[in-house]
Amino acid sequence: MSRKVLVGMSGGVDSTVTALLLQQERYEVIGVYMKLHENEKYHKENFKKVKRVAEYLGIDVHFLDLSKDFRDEVYDYFVNTYIDGLTPNPCVICNRTIKFGKMVEFANSLGIDRVATGHYLKCDGEFFYVAEDKTKDQSYFVAQVKKEILPKLIFPLGSWLKKDVKAFASKIKPLEDFATQKESSEICFVETNYTEILKKHAEIDNIGEAINSKGEIVGTHKGYMHYTIGKRRGFRVEGAHEPHFVLSIKPESNQIVVGKRDELEVNRFTIKNINMFEYLKEFKASVKVRYRTKAIECSVEIDNGIGLVELKEPVYGLAFGQIAVFYDKDRVIGSGVIS
Repeated sequence: MSRKVLVGMSGGVDSTVTALLLQQERYEVIGVYMKLHENEKYHKENFKKVKRVAEYLGIDVHFLDLSKDFRDEVYDYFVNTYIDGLTPNPCVICNRTIKFGKMVEFANSLGIDRVATGHYLKCDGEFFYVAEDKTKDQSYFVAQVKKEILPKLIFPLGSWLKKDVKAFASKIKPLEDFATQKESSEICFVETNYTEILKKHAEIDNIGEAINSKGEIVGTHKGYMHYTIGKRRGFRVEGAHEPHFVLSIKPESNQIVVGKRDELEVNRFTIKNINMFEYLKEFKASVKVRYRTKAIECSVEIDNGIGLVELKEPVYGLAFGQIAVFYDKDRVIGSGVIS
C-alpha cells in the first residue's frame, strides 16, 4: 500500500491530532470534511476549523456532501426505528454506511487505499480492539463495519489517553485552542432531545394506556415515542407504591407495558443483522448490550442468520433495536441487532 491516507476531519481535537500524528509518521495526508446533516451554521464553523488545520499542515482538504446518503441511511433509520417502537443506534449505522462506507468509497475514487479517523479504538486489519483509554473507547460503535474494510483503517488515537491528546494539541501554537473547545455531542444531529427530531415527522404527543404484563390497564402515558425500555418516569401508574419501568412498547396500539424492576430482567435474547469478524457458529464471549453497560459473559449460537444469546447473569432494560457487541477480552468478535 502507498503512504497516502484520507483523514476524516471534523474540526475537533481528535481528528486534528490524528492528521498531525500521521503526517509525523510520514504519511501523505489528505483531509476530508463530511457534511452529514443540514445544520449549515454547524458545518460552516467546523469546516473553517478544518481549513485552519489543513493550512497549518500544508495539505489538501475536500468538502464531501453526504447529506442525502446520511438522511437515507442514518436519519430516516433513526426516525423510523422510534416510530416502530424500537431503540436505534444511529452512530453504529453511520460508521457502517457513511464513515467507513461512503468515506472509503471516496478514498478509492481518489486512488487512496488507507483511511483514518480520530476514533478511540485499535485495529490490526482483521479485528477491532478496545482503546487504551477505556473511558473514550469507541469499539462498540464500529462492530457493524464490514470486515473487508478493516485492512484499510488506521486509528492513531487507539493507544492514546484523551488527556494526552489535549495536552499534545495545546502545545501547537496556531492550534492550541483546539485542546479546550467543547466536545461534540454523541448524536451529531440531535441538539437537545431526540423527541424534537421525531416531532418533525410524527405526532408523538398522543395520550395512551399504560398496561401491566397481564394486559390490564394501570395508568396513562403521553405518547409511546417518548419512551424507551427501562425508562422510569414520564408516565402515570394508579396506586403504585414502588417504582415502575417501561418493559415493552406497543406502537400499533399506542400502549406501553410497565412493571417493577425485576420484570426487566433478561437472561436470553436473539439477534439479527449479524456481522462477524471471525466465522463462528457457536462461541463464548462477553457481550455489551448498550455502549455504557458492562460486558457480561455469554454463549452464542448462530443458525440461519439468527443468533441466540444466553447470558451468565441477567441484564435489565434490554432494548430491541440496540446493538449487542461481542468481545473476546479486548478483541471485538462481532455484533448483531437485538431482536
